[in-house]
Amino acid sequence: MKIRFLILSALLATLFGAGYGLAADTTVDIVSPADAKVVRLDIKAGDFVYSGDQIATLKKEDGTVIHLKAGVSGQITEVVIKPYQKIKENSHIGTMSSSPVVADMVISETSTKLPSISALAGNLFKTTGIYGFIDGQLTKDWTVGIGRILMICVGLVLLFLGIFKQFEPLLLIPIGYGAILANIPLAGIAEPGGILYYIYEVGIMTGIFPLIIFMGVGALTDFGPMIANPKTILLGGAAQFGIFTTLLGALFLTDMVPGINFSLRDAASIGIIGGADGPTAIFLSSQLSPRLLGSIAIAAYSYMALVPIIQPPIMKLLTSKEEREIKMVQLRHVSRLEKIILPLLVLGICTLLLPSAAPLIGMFMLGNLAKECGVVDRLSDTIKNALMYTVTIFLGLGVGSKLSADKFLNLETLGILMLGMIAFAIGTATGVLIAKLMNKLSKNPINPLIGAAGVSAVPMAARVVNKVGLEANPQNHLIMHAMGANVSGVIGSAVAAGVLLALL
Repeated sequence: MKIRFLILSALLATLFGAGYGLAADTTVDIVSPADAKVVRLDIKAGDFVYSGDQIATLKKEDGTVIHLKAGVSGQITEVVIKPYQKIKENSHIGTMSSSPVVADMVISETSTKLPSISALAGNLFKTTGIYGFIDGQLTKDWTVGIGRILMICVGLVLLFLGIFKQFEPLLLIPIGYGAILANIPLAGIAEPGGILYYIYEVGIMTGIFPLIIFMGVGALTDFGPMIANPKTILLGGAAQFGIFTTLLGALFLTDMVPGINFSLRDAASIGIIGGADGPTAIFLSSQLSPRLLGSIAIAAYSYMALVPIIQPPIMKLLTSKEEREIKMVQLRHVSRLEKIILPLLVLGICTLLLPSAAPLIGMFMLGNLAKECGVVDRLSDTIKNALMYTVTIFLGLGVGSKLSADKFLNLETLGILMLGMIAFAIGTATGVLIAKLMNKLSKNPINPLIGAAGVSAVPMAARVVNKVGLEANPQNHLIMHAMGANVSGVIGSAVAAGVLLALL
């Protein structure tokens, strides 16, 4: 009996001691996990934080973003850093007093005294964008001072290209406008709590917006030319060669150029620009390299818009006038049943061989099946019109929200633009060269120009091929043959993205 009493007393004493220990506050030091720059500071002395709340955002020299979050609840007692300050690994950031119970009270202002006119004017001035630019430049970092002004100018340039030059206006206009909104000082539109922040997090980080647009592209695509001439599938695959070549080029730049730090995942995201498929580039970048999303999206859509300028010189350089004059055999008629079976067949092959590409391929083929089955015209019309164009607005704004000076105005952006051009050029050249080889080996003549349509800039690349063909021979209409390679390129870029996702 005494033994039982002693055991019970010991247990009660232990529980009481533990409860007393829990009730006592504990001071916790907050330290930096790496050498980095403070991009955002979400706390100040006296603030109460809860487990999971964000404390600060840090950025390493290689572009890696670190989100510091509270592991316990308590009150911040000291903060010794400020935004845009560079800190060392294990350096002291601040302290907090942890507690199992946090009393967070809202204290109302009891003073009824009006401030002076000069104080009111000063406070009013501090809410203006002019003050935001000046204060950011003088007390914080150039990226939130003159950098914001430069990025607003970049947004205006994108608007100019979209409106007056009609370079991919459906994307460049909302991207340019989003860039302007994101760089308005003190507004916080692209920061946590702002509308652009939630558009990006909900639609792009999850991959939803690019996939919905891919479904819309599927509803606009006619696979008839590809089914009628299956050889063009090879051209769609050949044009993706630039993706993997540019991946190696990005890693080479990292080794050779100081200030450029592309990881393997970054390099894969840059390489996909060579596929000339904007939604695929955005989807892959959001999964592998979100920090480069803005630059990659701008490069991808800019080069898609510049197809009529970039491709013709490469096509003419690699072909003779006689080759450009080659007339191809008219395509056979493709039945409705064949067009219905194709999306299901492609999805089945993807399921068995490359499930990582299923999001892109699956949504693309869903849109195409809705178009070809002929029994859901209202759904098909919604997918390729209202739904796709609505999402395009938000996709553009979300991408534009990532066009901040610290992410865009650097050597890496120049590297991305250069590598994107190389990827696009290699993809075009490879497609033309493979088409030349096919012409030598095929019984029926194949015009090498259609190989340039293997990049998936639908339908612009096919139109460019047709235009160059007509210049050589006014009776040579290549548009339908080129469309076969063009739609094959869409599948090819999605497969390439799936391969990179599976490997990385």
